[in-house]
Amino acid sequence: MTFTDDELVARSMGGDAESFNQLILRWERPIYALAYRVIGREEDARDVCQETFLRAFRALPGFKGQAKFSSWLYRIALNLCRDWIRRQRRAPVMQMPEGVEPGELIAETGPVESIEDLVSRRQLSALVEQAMALLPEEQRTAIILKEYHGMTFQEIADMQGCPLSTVKTRLYQGLTVLRRHLEKNGQLTPQLVKRS
Repeated sequence: MTFTDDELVARSMGGDAESFNQLILRWERPIYALAYRVIGREEDARDVCQETFLRAFRALPGFKGQAKFSSWLYRIALNLCRDWIRRQRRAPVMQMPEGVEPGELIAETGPVESIEDLVSRRQLSALVEQAMALLPEEQRTAIILKEYHGMTFQEIADMQGCPLSTVKTRLYQGLTVLRRHLEKNGQLTPQLVKRS
């Protein structure tokens, strides 16, 4: 039987450790992917992911359910990423582990693509990563949460504690920079044109 996040949270609060383990299994890859996209370092992203679940476990008795459990986890992870960036006193880098794309970290298996399509997608991905590294943290985070994790503007605004209009502005400005960077490199995607 598969439980919802809310049911697993309630069971965890009641002392069922296995229910919290199920939450970890369900959310570990998306949280790691988020941390990796923000920080850009594989080992540090693993540390942030682990610390996210440790903090969530410790804070679980105070979780009121006003936000979705996943949004609460994302907020913890983003705060830890910001702390890491401040401690390192440097901008995050966008480097991929050998042969792995961030989207592949959480993507489901689909149709097999040709070698040409794979090479083209990886080249485009590298250009997007370069452009993402140029963005201020707020814009980069808004794009990651909206485009990679499918959150709504309202969820992002709630998570970041800012007005809805601010999130929309950050996303628009960030996508504009990405579009210009891709235009400059002759690699503009219809998806980015449509959203900008």
